[in-house]
Amino acid sequence: MHDIRPTVNLTAFFREVAGARRSALLLDYDGTLAPFELDRNQAVPYPGVTEVLQNIMDTGRTRVVIISGRRAQELGPLLQLSPPPEIWGTHGLERLQSDGTYEVADIDHSTLESLDEADRWVDSLKLHNLLEHKPGSLAMHWRGLPQQEANDIRLEVMRGWMPISERACLTLQRFDGGVEIRIADRTKADAVRAVLVEMDVDAPVAYLGDDDTDEDAFHALQDRGLRVLVRPHWRATDADLWLRPPVQLMAFLDDWLAACSSGVTGRVRARPIEVHVRNARK
Repeated sequence: MHDIRPTVNLTAFFREVAGARRSALLLDYDGTLAPFELDRNQAVPYPGVTEVLQNIMDTGRTRVVIISGRRAQELGPLLQLSPPPEIWGTHGLERLQSDGTYEVADIDHSTLESLDEADRWVDSLKLHNLLEHKPGSLAMHWRGLPQQEANDIRLEVMRGWMPISERACLTLQRFDGGVEIRIADRTKADAVRAVLVEMDVDAPVAYLGDDDTDEDAFHALQDRGLRVLVRPHWRATDADLWLRPPVQLMAFLDDWLAACSSGVTGRVRARPIEVHVRNARK
């Protein structure tokens, strides 16, 4: 059982956004801003999301940051925001700033050799068409395949990847529709902490995410901001709120826009958002 948390007050939070000189809206992409698609290159945001994010950015009062497991360069064409927002890719390993400045964390030679070994294992299975290459990471995708075929692929991939990950201290991370092998010392929490350091200590901050990789970000934001789970179905989480996309997601973003557009505490446009407020995972 998950208890209701009556202490989360969205109206009060949006009043803080309205009264703040600067706020930060941190967002996962796949499963949060965009529905999952068989073709990842076709996973565009839910209708209305791009427009409301553009309007939020245009106010100049909210720092919009995308924090994703994807490669950073993939997201600009999908988001279609101008100028593009700051994007952290590959779970915080990459940082692509609005002006095009790109940074990627150093990856040691032994880790690269281990990832090459994991790559060769997939090649031996003749499954390279399902493999995504990222800095410090390989992701195997089986979304859309028949369940038995997906299970067989998972078992074969894990048979080779598990001993590699154990020897090289790499992380094996399940996600919706696949599994990823990646360096263990970088997560979305690193991106969240980097953003927080660059914000005023009293600036309102929220992070919206959907899957287990977003729990790292929720942990980093504990006692510092609003943590929002965005997904159609409930799962155990440390988030403060649960919103179902796209309707409740859009309502939240619309209220954020209203808050940072008004700039007057207490004059946030009131609109009902049906939210499920949960306590920490049991």
